[in-house]
Amino acid sequence: MRVYLGSDHAGYELKAALIQWLASAGHEPVDCGPEAYNSGDDYPPYVMRAAHGVVTDPGSLGIVIGGSGNGEQIAANKIPGVRAALAWTDETAQLARQHNDANVLSLGARMYPVADAVGFARVFVATPFSGEPRHSRRLEMVTDYEKTGELPPLPA
Repeated sequence: MRVYLGSDHAGYELKAALIQWLASAGHEPVDCGPEAYNSGDDYPPYVMRAAHGVVTDPGSLGIVIGGSGNGEQIAANKIPGVRAALAWTDETAQLARQHNDANVLSLGARMYPVADAVGFARVFVATPFSGEPRHSRRLEMVTDYEKTGELPPLPA
C-alpha cells in the first residue's frame, strides 16, 4: 500500500521511523517532507501535501506527524476528501479505519513512545473500513455537507 507522510520538526524523527517500518513491511512510503530537520519549520506545507497525495491516489493512506498531532489533523482535514483521525491507542487507530473510513492517521510524536506510534500505524494500515450501513450513512452525511454546504437534517 502507498502511504504518504508529512511532518514538522517535532515529528521528523518519528516520520523517519515510520518510513523505515512501512518499507520493511512491504508498503510504499512517500515522504512529503521535510527532507531535513529544521526547528523553525511549519507543518502545513508538508502535511497538506501528504493529505493531497492521499485524495489524488485512490487506495492510498496517509500519516501526518507533529508534536501533538492536533494541528496536523486539522490541516489535513482542510483537504477535501480527507478524513484524518488522531490516534492515541491501538483501539482509536482501529476505529478510525473501521468506523470512520479515515484515510489519514495523525500522530503526536511527543505523546507516546516511537514503538507505540509505529503500533498505531500498523493497526491503522491493516484495518479495513467495515462498510456497515450505519457508518456509511454517517460518512455520506459528512460528504454531502462538503459538497453542498448544507447541514444534515435533524432526526424526526
